[in-house]
Parts: sequence; C-alpha cells; structure tokens
Amino acid sequence: MRIESMVKPRSVAIIGASRDPEKVGHIILQNYLNAGYSGKLYPVNKEADSILGIKAYPDISKIKEKVDLAVIAIPAKLVPGVMEECGKAGVKSVIVVSGGFAEVGETELQNKLASIAIKYGMPTLGPNCLGVMDPRSRVDTLFLPTYKLSRPQIGGVSFMAQSGAVGSTVLDMISGEGFGLSKFFSYGNAAHVDEVDILRYLAEDNDTKVIVMYLEGIKRGKEFLKAARETTNKKPVIVLKAGRTSAGMAAAHSHTAALAGDYQVHEAAFRQSGMTVANDLSELLNYAKIFETEPAPRGGNVAIITNGGGMGVLTTDAIASSKRLKLASFSDKTKASLRKTMPSLVNIRNPLDLAGDADGKRYSDAMDAIKDDENIDMLIVITLFQTPGADSTVASSIIRIKESFGKPLIALCAGASYTQMHKIMMESAGVPVYDSPSAAAASLEATLKYSMFKKQMPDEL
Repeated sequence: MRIESMVKPRSVAIIGASRDPEKVGHIILQNYLNAGYSGKLYPVNKEADSILGIKAYPDISKIKEKVDLAVIAIPAKLVPGVMEECGKAGVKSVIVVSGGFAEVGETELQNKLASIAIKYGMPTLGPNCLGVMDPRSRVDTLFLPTYKLSRPQIGGVSFMAQSGAVGSTVLDMISGEGFGLSKFFSYGNAAHVDEVDILRYLAEDNDTKVIVMYLEGIKRGKEFLKAARETTNKKPVIVLKAGRTSAGMAAAHSHTAALAGDYQVHEAAFRQSGMTVANDLSELLNYAKIFETEPAPRGGNVAIITNGGGMGVLTTDAIASSKRLKLASFSDKTKASLRKTMPSLVNIRNPLDLAGDADGKRYSDAMDAIKDDENIDMLIVITLFQTPGADSTVASSIIRIKESFGKPLIALCAGASYTQMHKIMMESAGVPVYDSPSAAAASLEATLKYSMFKKQMPDEL
C-alpha cells in the first residue's frame, strides 16, 4: 500500500474546507497553516472564493495541478461521489475524517468507499478518523485545534491508533512527557488502509525508532502477525489492545465497527511475535520513552542509587518481584572507588543510599564509580528533590553520565512542581523519568525481554 503520499504530500486538497471556524474543514486547513506546511494547499468549497486567504475551488476537478492528498470532511452520504471525483482527477491518496459509516450501521456505504479506493488504486485512510500527523513534513490533518491539543516535538516514536480519542489523548500526553513523535496515524474504521499497511510502512521508515499502537480489532490476523514478526526484528513494537471483556468488545464494535476477538488469544500471539504488550495508557507511554532513548540491555543486573532509603527499599522490592531483573553486586573495584568518595555514613552496597544530604557532586561521584562495572547492566537513579541537597546540579549530573553510560539509565522521582521541573529538564535531555518503582522496573524488564527476544531471532525472516 503506497501511503507515503499521505505522510509527505507535496500538495493537499481539503474537501469541505469552510470559512466557519467551528467546522472541521476550517480547523484542518488552519492546522496546516499553523504547522508551517510548505506544500500547496487547495481548499475545496462550492460556496467560497477563498478561505483563510487561500484560493478555494468548487471541486477537485477544477484544480489544475496534481494533488497528492485529499482530506475529505463532508457528510458521509456525499463521500463516495467525491471519492469518484478524486479518482478521476488522479489524486494519489485520500483521508476520510467523516464519520457515519459502518460504526453506525452504514456498512454498505463504507463498502462503496472501499471499492472506489480499490478501483483507482488510491490508498484511503478512514473513514471516521483523525488522519495523519508528521512533525517533520508539517502534515496535520487532525481536526483538533492546537490550543486544545498540544503537538509533540519531533522524535523517534510513531503512534498508530484505531481510536481518534485515544490517539489524541496519547499525543497530548507525549507532548508533556519530553519525548518526541515521528508519525501519527488515526485510521478509524479501516475500510481500506488498515493496521497491517501502516505497520509495514513504519517498519521501513528510517525516522521511526519505536512503533506504538492502540488496537480495537484486527481484520487480517495472519498478515498482521507476520508483519509484526518482521517488524520486531528491526525495531520495538508496543501494543495496547482494547476489548479485554465482553462489554469492552461490544463497545469497540460500536465505536469503529471493529471485531475485537478473544483478548487472551490476541495477547499470546502478540508476545510470540515479539511485541511488547501494555496493559494501559501509562504503560504504553512508559515503554515508549525507554525504548526510544535507551540501548538494548545485555542482562538484568540492576544498580540502584538513591538519596532516600525508603524509596530504595521500594525499588528493591520492585526489582525482586520481577521475573527477569535482579540486584547487581558491585565489583571490588567499584566498592573501593566508592569508599574513597563517599562519606562514612554511606553503606557501600546495592541499593546505594547516598543519604538525605546528597548533592550533585555526591551523585556524580557515585555514578562515575559504577559506570564501568561489568556486573551492572542497568541503573536506576532515584532523586527525592524534596531533600536539601537535591537540586538542578543532581539533574545535570544524571544528564552528564547518561551521555556516556552506554547502558540503560533511568531516573525515578516523585513529587509536585519542583520535582516536575527537574523531570522535564532530564527528559528533554533524553533521560527517561518514572514516578514509581513499579513503573521503572516494568519498563526496564520490557526492554530486557525485547532484547532477549531479538537475540533468539534470525537476522532475516
């Protein structure tokens, strides 16, 4: 499926563009302008000469230049006719944001849309979707205003969602988490382009380091699992599947006409294909940020540095409760180095409690001492920013060590505004930050599990 023209179009026609700022077509056109899209924009509206200062056209056939992408935002019953016009005009791809198809029982109307897409070889996303966003190419078909939905910075995580509501929520959350977006696909009812097509595209996309997906149903199960297996050989795939219960399955069907299927069967198949399964949106984001920034771990031996004994104990419990992680034992060389730099009140053991008065220098000395310890595969640095010595110098020390650590290094800190300020500081510099020991441990285990899976896979499938 040739969907590159959806993501990197040189020209976009917005069919249903409107002068009314409350209308979906107006918001989409405004978002393209706000994003700084450098291609050609063609508003299509029979009753307007221009919209937002751009010349408007009565229909797609009146546009003399070739159009790479048509975004359709008109009543459902009018969509097939406009799709025919797009096909005859040689439009390369289409996104139908309009709802009112199979999700409300209009299956025949949706089938007609799909048949036109196939007839003209015109990849079509939707209907009943938000569409596509790519911060690099400045494409933004989301009909949600930027003042309501923050747009993430450019990064390496691509996200595909069957649900526009879940997709927009995750995008908003990503923008506040400090890691960046490569591409976003909201594909709705998947009448033509579906999760298999998008997954295969992202597998080959050089700008995508990690793929995250929210699924309600899968239409082509065998093809999807084959595509997933091929993709996880190249990059991590994190999946959150809705419809764990019979009530959830029914809700999914009424939402995007998806046939959710048995959850346990899906989960087992996902894991066998090397995908990382998330149980909720928090896990989805936690896994995404560690996969984007951290190298593959070679083992599960974890070192813990903390300035609060209780938090160190809780984190130790989380590590001990894991199936694949365990506390590392410091080497004799590391212990000797720590004894030289740590005050006498610090016990030289793992977890390493630096005491409540630890400052940036003590953190630096501790991390420098353990950096090259072959017994350590991963590091959790806990900082209680409420203590007297913990300030921006601690965050700076963690960032400095992260640049040369060469192993997974994550931070753990919980608190209100002062803590959140330092969380943003660290995450903007590529340090994943977690607010609970269980979230930190689960994220480290997820990367280890994927690393172990890849080692067992052939280079080519």
